[in-house]
Amino acid sequence: MKCPRCKAPDLLPTMIEEYLPAMACKECQGSLVSLLYYRHWAETYKPDPPPPPSASPPRDTTTALVCPKCSRLMAKYRLAGSVDNRLDVCATCDEAWLDGGEWELLEQLQLSHKIPTIFTDSWQRRIREEKTEETRAAILKRTVGDAAAAKVEEFRAWLQGQKEKSTILTYLYRD
Repeated sequence: MKCPRCKAPDLLPTMIEEYLPAMACKECQGSLVSLLYYRHWAETYKPDPPPPPSASPPRDTTTALVCPKCSRLMAKYRLAGSVDNRLDVCATCDEAWLDGGEWELLEQLQLSHKIPTIFTDSWQRRIREEKTEETRAAILKRTVGDAAAAKVEEFRAWLQGQKEKSTILTYLYRD
């Protein structure tokens, strides 16, 4: 099998964690993990405390990857709203490609035992909603400034607890 990222080197057997085998690329440090082996490992072994955060997240592949086993395109799944990294998964082979450093990133985010959850619609929807809210807040700050945006957020938090929220909004909107 060839590396889906480097295309040239053969993938070699390795262990990501004790009892978690994978096929790794010695060039880019990426790993192909069987989700069957992963699920067994995740159910059997308890997570260690996360390592201290690294300086920056690993570089993610931005292009579509081809599964080294079946040559079909792998789907990309966002890990979290706080990082841009995505896991590449082949639905046909039930294999995941981890770019070099992504396993460590999963551990830092305390997601190394929750990979199947990352592939769910609800997880991906939550990340999209978080990113949308971050974008809205950034636009508000850019438009009205930091101080005004802080007051708007304070008012918004207060408004959430009001029984007559719609009446208040109608009153404010009349202008």
